[in-house]
Amino acid sequence: MIDFLRGKVALLETEYIVLDVRDVGYRVFTPNPYAFAAKEDAITVYIHHHVREDAELLYGFESREEQALFRKLLEVSGIGPRVALGILAGGRPDAVIAAIHQENIAFLTKLPGIGKKTAQRMILDLKDKLSGSVSDAGLLAAAGLAPSSSSTGLSGTGTAWEEARDALAALGYTAAELDRAWISLQPTVTEEETVDSLMKRALQQLFKG
Repeated sequence: MIDFLRGKVALLETEYIVLDVRDVGYRVFTPNPYAFAAKEDAITVYIHHHVREDAELLYGFESREEQALFRKLLEVSGIGPRVALGILAGGRPDAVIAAIHQENIAFLTKLPGIGKKTAQRMILDLKDKLSGSVSDAGLLAAAGLAPSSSSTGLSGTGTAWEEARDALAALGYTAAELDRAWISLQPTVTEEETVDSLMKRALQQLFKG
């Protein structure tokens, strides 16, 4: 079974990349193909080699963490490779793990292809299996359950982000996309941030994919 491939991106499509490995092109389905758009040098893509009766498919990830979570998701009844890929496209691994640990069904049901029953199965099947994957503090922060901004000295930031989030949602961005943007921004946010500045910074993250 293939565990990883190293090569150059030869083609980029909406659902997959083609990786040129010693003049052989491998079609690899990924959560976000555009994450590889600016990479001209050889890269390592961590692979899940999925074999079924009628096809052999490659699913690829930027990190071992994504690869491991993808494989855990496949253990949940009702989640196949396409749905698992959609989950990783909609939320970072630490955010998904955090939501499972915190039994945050509201977060999980925002992910593509996940209804309430599937979210409940994810929690039931994976909560114990994913224990220790990230720290308690990381779990809380990733799921958006960290202490309020007033307790961290950023008294106005929470309200500013809520307003910025509402404005971005009105532009058509999904809740999962906005959660991902906030997770990236949160460590560098200061109490001087305004709604406009948060919107601009969030848009930069969203444009990166």
